[in-house]
Amino acid sequence: MVRSVSMGLAILLLAGCGHQEGKDTAIVLPEADVWTHLVGERTHTRMQWLPGTVYPVEQALVAAKIMATVEEVSFTIGQAVTAGDILIELRADEIDARVEQAEAALAQLERNYERDKGLLAQSATTAEAVRTLEDRIRLAKAELAEAKTMEGYQLIRAPFNGTVTSKKVRRGDLATPGMVLFSIEGSGALEIQVQVPDSLSALPYGTVVAIEADRQKLESRLAEWSPAADPASRTRLVKLVLPAESPVRSGQYVRVGWPAGETTSIWIPAEALSIHGQMERVYLVEESFLRLRMIKTGIREAGWIQVLAGLKSGDQVVLSPGNQLKDGQPAKVIQ
Repeated sequence: MVRSVSMGLAILLLAGCGHQEGKDTAIVLPEADVWTHLVGERTHTRMQWLPGTVYPVEQALVAAKIMATVEEVSFTIGQAVTAGDILIELRADEIDARVEQAEAALAQLERNYERDKGLLAQSATTAEAVRTLEDRIRLAKAELAEAKTMEGYQLIRAPFNGTVTSKKVRRGDLATPGMVLFSIEGSGALEIQVQVPDSLSALPYGTVVAIEADRQKLESRLAEWSPAADPASRTRLVKLVLPAESPVRSGQYVRVGWPAGETTSIWIPAEALSIHGQMERVYLVEESFLRLRMIKTGIREAGWIQVLAGLKSGDQVVLSPGNQLKDGQPAKVIQ
């Protein structure tokens, strides 16, 4: 019995010692000196984000102008070409024959003209006969020029510097007038095409329009605005030009920010925001203690960040919090 009482006393003594040791090792956070900003609302332009697509300013569907057989195709899809490069050769023997006929007819008329001029000098023919030959020569030259133009249609050239994006024919195919042979996109300036709802306000030409491409914020300018809305979608086509060397590519999806009226929201200085992984957060000062608060942000502009959720007007956020602050730490606001 005495032994049992002794063991119980020993356990109580040990428990008391352990509790005392925990109290002695408790961490006391030092008071932090912080600068703060009083959160408030402000009125700003509300943006409606619309889907847009990047296109080259120069793009073409190159078609045949004559009926002919495809003799040679000298390009591949994705090939870079220079303006004037021969990409397709057609063969139309009847056009070649027409050129020869026109050349022979013109040569004969010119010989007759030279002969009649000599006869006119000897009064062996009339001036009217010579003028008739002159008119026939002009007509023959026009027919020859027409035939040579048709002959030139047998060589299909690149209309501008660019990249071939599709090939519609192969060697041996029959090309007909209006038949698309290939498509090409220019290697120069790019533009964005976007369908803007008719309910949104029109913007003046040259207005700077914000876009987002692969999480990059860029600027474009309004270049074209369709005056008529599509009756099915109730949208109007808008074209935006991009600055040279913009980091976008043809066919890329972008988001276009279009003004959609005024709204009021919470804004904080950019220096108040800290990011940990995928979390956006700020520190607040509440009753002389720091409180960590997760937030959701929106627009960023000119050193300010829009807060969509997590804060209210009147909150006191810490500026430049750094990594040394802790949730629950005592804080002293520096005026």
